[in-house]
Amino acid sequence: MTNTSMTHALRTLGDHTWQNRAACLPTEDNPVDPELFFPGPDEVDRIAAAKALCARCPVKEVCLDAALENGDRVGIRGGMTEEEREPLHRDLPNRLDHARVDAVLAGRDVHLTDVERRAVVRAAYQAEIPAERLAWLLKITEEHAEKLYRRVRREIRNRSVGRTAAPGCRGGGHPDRGDFREAA
Repeated sequence: MTNTSMTHALRTLGDHTWQNRAACLPTEDNPVDPELFFPGPDEVDRIAAAKALCARCPVKEVCLDAALENGDRVGIRGGMTEEEREPLHRDLPNRLDHARVDAVLAGRDVHLTDVERRAVVRAAYQAEIPAERLAWLLKITEEHAEKLYRRVRREIRNRSVGRTAAPGCRGGGHPDRGDFREAA
């Protein structure tokens, strides 16, 4: 599981206003050719030029997040080539960014991975946040929120049961092969 905590501002779901502050936005004063961000693999000069523009971009991290969250695998995004982003795309489902978890618990509508959603549910359960509020935070039904709370309760109960060794077991509450030989 990847455990990260981003320091940049999190964008809310459906928010594209960050693009208005991007260094790559073509304007009269800033003539940028969008094709610069779609170089061929051997176009080293174009790759370097695009990355240089990204390096001075105030929304570089948000751009990278948007590319990852939207599955955008083409071109240079957030200062990274397609090849450089590939491991991040692959690892995204395992991302655990506590800033995102905290943002959702505070009522912000940000993109979450499945791992982060589970962390929100666990944190909400432990903070005794009502299922109705969890449902609102995650945009799910109250019944689904109650189901998620039941799952967390079971996980917590099973984890605490697993720590207590059962009689005749060497540890962790699960018998091993030696336990069966001794019983025979």
